[in-house]
Amino acid sequence: MTQDTSMTIRVFAPGDADAVVRLWEACGLVRAWNDPLLDIARKSSCQAELFFVGVCGGEIVASAMFGYDGHRGWVNYLAVAPAYRRRGFGAELMAHGEAALRGLGCPKINLQIRAENAGIVEFYHAIGYGQDAVVSMGKRLIADDAGGAK
Repeated sequence: MTQDTSMTIRVFAPGDADAVVRLWEACGLVRAWNDPLLDIARKSSCQAELFFVGVCGGEIVASAMFGYDGHRGWVNYLAVAPAYRRRGFGAELMAHGEAALRGLGCPKINLQIRAENAGIVEFYHAIGYGQDAVVSMGKRLIADDAGGAK
């Protein structure tokens, strides 16, 4: 781990893919039904300018994918390497993405938290997010794996 205490945020570059996947794996974000390289390729073809990485000491230590559909903004794959947590990097990355969405005229941002990751709820509360009275539903249109989609 580097001793750097600041993080630089920049747009994801194609050469970052392996480091980002390793980050997501270290953060427990990778699931069998979501191929992370396919997720990166999909994001790289759609609003790639809203896919950010945080770099500290030359190492990718954070990432987040933002998107805007003209009605709501979304964030996915917010990750901060375990050794770099509690330094404000997650909040800094979220503020950066929120500013980018606000610049596009986005009025509201949504996110989903996996039930088994309930511990992250306090982080989002601390940066101004609240629980909406909604039921989250999904439907897989394209399966990433041969073992069945979730």
